[in-house]
Amino acid sequence: MLTFEALSETSEFAKKWVPFCKKFNIEPRAPEWYFQQKIDYLKDKILPSFVKERRAMKREYEEFKVRINALVAKAQKVPEEGWTMQDGTPWPGNNVRDHPGMIQVFLGQSGGHDTDGNELPRLVYVSREKRPGFNHHKKAGAMNALVRVSAVLTNAPYILNLDCDHYINNSKALREGMCFMMDPLLGKKVCYVQFPQRFDGIDRHDRYANRNTVFFDINMKGLDGIQGPIYVGTGCVFRRQALYGYDAPKTKKPPTRTCNCLPKWCCCGCFCTGRKKKKVTKPKSEKKKKGSRRGDGIPPAYALEGIEAGVEGVECEKGSVISEQKLEKKFGQSPVFVASTLLEKGGTLKSASPASLLKEAIHVISCGYEDKTEWGKEVGWIYGSVTEDILTGFKMHCHGWRSIYCIPDSPAFKGSAPINLSDRLNQVLRWALGSVEIFLSRHCPLWYGYGGGLKWLERLSYINSTIYPWTSIPLLAYCTLPAVCLLTGKFITPELSNVASLWFLSLFICIFATGILEMRWSGVGIDEWWRNEQFWVIGGVSSHLFAVFQGLLKVLAGIDTNFTVTSKATDDEEFSELYAFKWTTLLIPPTTLLIINLIGVVAGISNAINNGYESWGPLFGKLFFAFWVIVHLYPFLKGLLGRQNRTPTIIIVWSILLASIFSLLWVRIDPFLAKSDGPLLEECGLDCN
Repeated sequence: MLTFEALSETSEFAKKWVPFCKKFNIEPRAPEWYFQQKIDYLKDKILPSFVKERRAMKREYEEFKVRINALVAKAQKVPEEGWTMQDGTPWPGNNVRDHPGMIQVFLGQSGGHDTDGNELPRLVYVSREKRPGFNHHKKAGAMNALVRVSAVLTNAPYILNLDCDHYINNSKALREGMCFMMDPLLGKKVCYVQFPQRFDGIDRHDRYANRNTVFFDINMKGLDGIQGPIYVGTGCVFRRQALYGYDAPKTKKPPTRTCNCLPKWCCCGCFCTGRKKKKVTKPKSEKKKKGSRRGDGIPPAYALEGIEAGVEGVECEKGSVISEQKLEKKFGQSPVFVASTLLEKGGTLKSASPASLLKEAIHVISCGYEDKTEWGKEVGWIYGSVTEDILTGFKMHCHGWRSIYCIPDSPAFKGSAPINLSDRLNQVLRWALGSVEIFLSRHCPLWYGYGGGLKWLERLSYINSTIYPWTSIPLLAYCTLPAVCLLTGKFITPELSNVASLWFLSLFICIFATGILEMRWSGVGIDEWWRNEQFWVIGGVSSHLFAVFQGLLKVLAGIDTNFTVTSKATDDEEFSELYAFKWTTLLIPPTTLLIINLIGVVAGISNAINNGYESWGPLFGKLFFAFWVIVHLYPFLKGLLGRQNRTPTIIIVWSILLASIFSLLWVRIDPFLAKSDGPLLEECGLDCN
């Protein structure tokens, strides 16, 4: 009810805000962020009426915020009889898990005009039907419902996907994305244009690597040179046809001569051309049929209802006529929607009334519509993982499509990031769990999609994106080994020969050189790269490790894990959420590693002091690895201490307990003192008899 009423208020405010933005070229288009900018807003403004209209618009926006805040305050307490609408009828969605589908067109074909009389973009409220006993597939199911509703009501050929916490920072960036989509040479093979994610409200040092610059500015740029970047769930412009599970159009190779030994004007035969193919003449009807493309010359959508053999003039890539039965089995029992999928250039029914289209739109968001169809399997957003974005992009690339990475000078979209340690770890846990689910499913890139259009290097990138949580197991071992060495007196690596040492050094030099070249190429700073390395270790020994075990429990034992939406920083005090502490079991493994390594450092130094000068040499090598682990976990330690340098007792107790058990176990197995079989007996030279 709150979302519905807020959209109603927004539609009224948009009638004033949109013409103001167009008249004065306002950026960003989100009023909250525009009015918060600490810049000279008179720069490049030449119209004398700007100051007066800006003040009036700011006053309108403040009044709009007051109305929205009043709705929020009203929604805090739900009436016993449930919410009622303005006309007195009960709100259909009082039970969030059991309600009919709802669609309300706020700005549509009639009445959608601003104060200057210009047509406004459409604004439609959609709430799909929810019934007990049905799997609604969370975000992926909601996106598929929106795809079907938009196809029935507007059927635009392109779709923009944004998360609810994102806003449009640069409205002109959409045109840059459309330039790739409408490119005359490669545009028809582009399934989506992905924009990098940029965030507001992150602390200056980016303690928990929220900006993720190594991924967005190095990895994604590299993928753009293969078959395109992976889909990251937001900030993406889609081609609607690619979401329908169609293969990418085949690239027609230009006709080439088999022999280039003679000029074009020469009509003489050539022995190296081989046998000439006979020219076969075909009837004009067959030529016309072969030349037609999918979607050209299609009759109105309602004509599908009376066709049994197939849609006349519509062909699939293999040339066979698509039957109505196959289309309905793939897309569902909606003639209007099925017909819309055949229109490459989009467009709606001219013969259909708005009332009939709304009725059909309600039908396509019903609970049972996707039953016995290919929705979530081959069509739309793919089900089977909490990270449906990776899976959806992977299926498109398997169909031969390619994607584009578009990085405008001014960020296209901006959003909020969870700057709190616990929220950040839970977010990474959700991503890692989705990768584990894909790895253990039939869609694993190791064995799925062969024989399709997926390139080998692109397959390697998808393998990397699904296998990375499993690296938490060796990472945990490597972070534990330095403490083991200090407690047992043994070194982490055996003695190496000169040749082996050269290979060892060469490997590390190559790794560092590759990292430096990537940073120089992409413009990523050393501080950003280091933050990414630190949080890779923090997330690896906590979120990734938990994701592996939870994924195994979910896939093998059927034990599901419920996730809450990650909370984002919205406090009035700047970065106050950074210091807030929230208990989660994800904090125990990194804290235990910190304590173990600190105990190892103390034990190693104490042992060296007791054993004398000769033991200090080997100790420095062991201390280096231990300090290397501690330095990587330093942001985690700062997050634990918080602003008041206070850590919850439960964290300290559990971590000290685990560290003590581990340390005592190693002392019991391999104590510091040298083992001896018994007292050393020598002959004294006396005859005791």
